[in-house]
Amino acid sequence: MPFIMIAVLIDMAAIGVIVPVLPTLVASFATDPADQAFWYGVVAAAFGLANFVASPILGALSDRFGRRPVMLLGFMGLGVSFFGTAMTTSLMGLLIARTLGGAMQANVAVANAYVADISAPEERAKRFGFLGAMMGVGFIVGPVVGGLLGAVNLHLPFYLAGTLTLINLLYGYFVLPESLSVHNRKAFSWRSANPATSLRKLGQLKGVGPLVGVVAFSGLAQFVLYTVWVLYNSFKFGWGPRENGWSLAVVGIVAVLVQGVLLGRLLKRFLPQQLAIWGLVSSVLAYTLWGAATEGWMMYAVIAFNLLGGTVTASVQSMISSAADSKSQGQTMGAVSSLNGLMAVLAPLLGAPMLAVVSHYPQGDWRIGAPFFFCALLQVASLYLAILHVRRHRQRHAANSIT
Repeated sequence: MPFIMIAVLIDMAAIGVIVPVLPTLVASFATDPADQAFWYGVVAAAFGLANFVASPILGALSDRFGRRPVMLLGFMGLGVSFFGTAMTTSLMGLLIARTLGGAMQANVAVANAYVADISAPEERAKRFGFLGAMMGVGFIVGPVVGGLLGAVNLHLPFYLAGTLTLINLLYGYFVLPESLSVHNRKAFSWRSANPATSLRKLGQLKGVGPLVGVVAFSGLAQFVLYTVWVLYNSFKFGWGPRENGWSLAVVGIVAVLVQGVLLGRLLKRFLPQQLAIWGLVSSVLAYTLWGAATEGWMMYAVIAFNLLGGTVTASVQSMISSAADSKSQGQTMGAVSSLNGLMAVLAPLLGAPMLAVVSHYPQGDWRIGAPFFFCALLQVASLYLAILHVRRHRQRHAANSIT
């Protein structure tokens, strides 16, 4: 577990470094605010589309050849993507580099499968929370460093991200052990590894049904947030890379606190299903308040308020993972990642145009928060499906008790 946590930490720190500066890099090629939102949406959609197609394939490959070689391939591809982004001189070059990065960014899905390999079902939610905490640490360090370096030179954060990824490649090669035993490996099939088939199989897992919708709607809300966060804060509060970097660092601190400290304690008192529901309630309120914020400090206040929102992903992943057999964890987690990748495609196509439409309003105007109000509605849909899942689970449990 420590090996995979460190690998995920370095990986997410590399990604976090570029978050506060990528929109500004896009803006260096497109000066009009509406054009900035449009092209940033295109770049983000290309990343998500590549991830949607590649994640189930790489997940299935990890079921066949093991987690370690697929993760090493991902580190190598990300390194090439980051260095390519740093050296690009055009929007087309940026688009190509980010597409490659999306195709190779299956490391989180494979890491989740890795954790499922080495964990008993009752331990998975807590350990998925540990991975979430490591991602949070990466998003504490990464955005702050990226924001500070980006204020000096827009290309420096991408060179640093590429270097961190290569360090991860070396670390994985020399230190990271394989988690999937030979007798638990599964033959690879292109037919079953394509995104459509993997998503259909995910929906057919016994007892998972509505959770697929929860992953989709909550994932779409989260990716809309990622798409518009930096530009939204720039348009509404006049923030630059430094201010956005610090705000993302606070998001990371809260994620570490919730998933690394509070989640384990909460799971001793509550079931994952209960945490998912209360976390979604918290998220609905948080998105609404972010959209309504009129001062920059309010964004920080809502981040601190939304503690339970950080329990949703780990809780839902543990429920889905427990429904899959030991030979299909890679494909199952790859399908979840692919579904998130599809939402990452849709998010910029929805969020960026929404932000572009309201970008002309003056700083502080509540209408600039339109993308966040949309996210709140998505989380309402997720909450409904999560409640539906819990009701069905109770009904099945009661029926089994009678028989």
